[in-house]
Amino acid sequence: MADSTTTQKPLSGWDKPELDLSNAEWQSSSRGTGDVQIAFVEGFIAMRNSGRPESPSLIFSPAEWRAFVINAREGEFDLT
Repeated sequence: MADSTTTQKPLSGWDKPELDLSNAEWQSSSRGTGDVQIAFVEGFIAMRNSGRPESPSLIFSPAEWRAFVINAREGEFDLT
């Protein structure tokens, strides 16, 4: 199992830089009810599952993060 302090390798064809998340300052959701944590690293936003921090993190550019947040607020990802 991967150590949460290791540098994560990008996926093949990934257009984002390889980020060292070992010193990232992870933040939990404001409500404290979710399993999601985010960190701002080198101009990108990393998102991980706090219950499995050793799992790969999703990496968003600022534009991608903005689109994700807007669509989440509009309910695009809500279960119906």
